[in-house]
Amino acid sequence: MYHKSSLYSCFFLYIGEDVKPFTPEKTKEIVMSLQQPAVFCNMVGDWPALHWNAKHLSAVLDGKTIQFRLGLKTVDLVPQFETKCNYVKATLEEFLAWSCGQPSCLSGPFSCYEYSKYWAYADYKYIARIFEDKPEIFQDIRWSDFGFPGRSGKESTLWIGSEGANTPCHLDSYGCNLVLQVQGRKRWHLFPPGDTSFLYPTRIPYEESSIFSRVNVANPDLKRFPEFRNTTAHVVTLSPGQVLLVPRHWWHYVESIDPITVSINSWIELDADHEARVEEAITRMLVCAIKSAENPSDGDLWLNPTEVEATSHEINLQYLNKAVSAYFKCQKASVSEQARSSSAGAEQRTSASCKRKKREVGCEPEGCRLLTHEFGFSTFTAEKLQKIPFGPHLIQVLPQAQETSSMGAVAVESDARDLLHENEGGHFGKLHCTRKQLVMSNDCETPVHQMDSDSSPNASQTALSTNDLLDCLVNPHVINLVARLLLERTRV
Repeated sequence: MYHKSSLYSCFFLYIGEDVKPFTPEKTKEIVMSLQQPAVFCNMVGDWPALHWNAKHLSAVLDGKTIQFRLGLKTVDLVPQFETKCNYVKATLEEFLAWSCGQPSCLSGPFSCYEYSKYWAYADYKYIARIFEDKPEIFQDIRWSDFGFPGRSGKESTLWIGSEGANTPCHLDSYGCNLVLQVQGRKRWHLFPPGDTSFLYPTRIPYEESSIFSRVNVANPDLKRFPEFRNTTAHVVTLSPGQVLLVPRHWWHYVESIDPITVSINSWIELDADHEARVEEAITRMLVCAIKSAENPSDGDLWLNPTEVEATSHEINLQYLNKAVSAYFKCQKASVSEQARSSSAGAEQRTSASCKRKKREVGCEPEGCRLLTHEFGFSTFTAEKLQKIPFGPHLIQVLPQAQETSSMGAVAVESDARDLLHENEGGHFGKLHCTRKQLVMSNDCETPVHQMDSDSSPNASQTALSTNDLLDCLVNPHVINLVARLLLERTRV
């Protein structure tokens, strides 16, 4: 745990224009090994992207329209999924006019939405797409400083929001995540993979690579989701110039807490993504098959706006076979690499022997093995954690105090100096399609007319829905088991 003064220095200290606290090699080692969230400080002081505030981006885009998602600022007991939001296409200039309270004639389509009641979010904006006519701007983002040479804005995503803009709680199936805060502050609520069952996972609305939580973590309905009390929240406020590492399969709910926020992120591919793609292919096949069989007149448009359309069974089967093929190709490459290294000295031979022994009892090579620990989150030992160079330039995001674990409690100071609470110590992963405006409803929650005044499900409503069945069939634990069985069958 670090004193506030060290957190103050984390925010304000820069140790020279070109000197960084970690080499690219060391930074990559941290990113690829750390299985708890952490914040890097003083790593991006010379990045031109730090000047990418909304006003600057508006000038660069020069009147180009982008899509914004609008949601209500009122806090409900159910998550405000993207299927429940409104969408407009507008310029950043119009967004800024609306956010700053200028006359409605300057805010274009935003004039239909009262600023005091709505937030707006230009999320998941691929920099390679919105700046396709200005490729030179990609070099303003230098993930090579984090040990990923050649990775720039071309493999990054832009997020621009107003106060209150948020992303529903979810986990990303692929990769780990590096997030640079450029303008304003965002509050991150993170939960470890071991909390998955407490977060009531769902795949409706369906989006490849995203598993949503049925809980509104900002205002949890503990009558419907009592197990949420068992979660371990890690809360941090990310300020400009800081980079958050979100490890693989950590749940996160993110909210803008300043009038305007700008963030840039990049998902880092991992070898374990090969197995995750098999799991996602199985999930897609099941969800599309079952939901497509429903009566369209039911009005349950179950696809997230990031998904253009439901794919056919034939296409889904092709995707599954390709995912399985890629998994075994990765496995074969890993075995070959281990075989080569096993002849490079006594110490290496000993290491290779241990790995061979693991394979003899059914374990796979390190890069491609089936992750039996994935939702247990117990493999990162204290000894390994001690080797991570935490300090003023790398701040560990620690769990909230038990008594404030309810997400209704503010876990961090609003002052930009306080990174943590004073009592706390074309990316290739996500495969989002072009968004289109959809007017959808999500029936994974009990419809309003079937709820009592206390928001409890009506006792007379006992019929199970298709989505209830899907939440069980495509539960992450079930899909992980099915993937293992399928891969074993294919292996034989």
